[in-house]
Amino acid sequence: MNSIFKALNDETRRKILKMLKEKDMNAGEIAEKFNMSKPSISHHLDILKRADLITGKKEGQFIIYTINTTVVDDLFQWIYNLKLNHDEKSDSKRDSFLDINSNTDSLLDQ
Repeated sequence: MNSIFKALNDETRRKILKMLKEKDMNAGEIAEKFNMSKPSISHHLDILKRADLITGKKEGQFIIYTINTTVVDDLFQWIYNLKLNHDEKSDSKRDSFLDINSNTDSLLDQ
């Protein structure tokens, strides 16, 4: 999971993912969209590959990169579960607070 967050932490890599969402591309096509060296683009692609956010498939002399939406789906599921667990704890705390208040109200009525 850490490698995913590291990969998503960089604006260039997020832009690459957005481009690959539209269509599969090779490194040269991706590099044309940025004002940086091809080795720098290769470095970004490597980080995205290590995070499993993209895959590369050799086609002739090129490697065609594709976004891996399965990992993104897993990330969204993890975030959803994190939020769900937080909401359940918040509901539990709120219910406990309401119980305390109702007990206090009954004491005040006496």
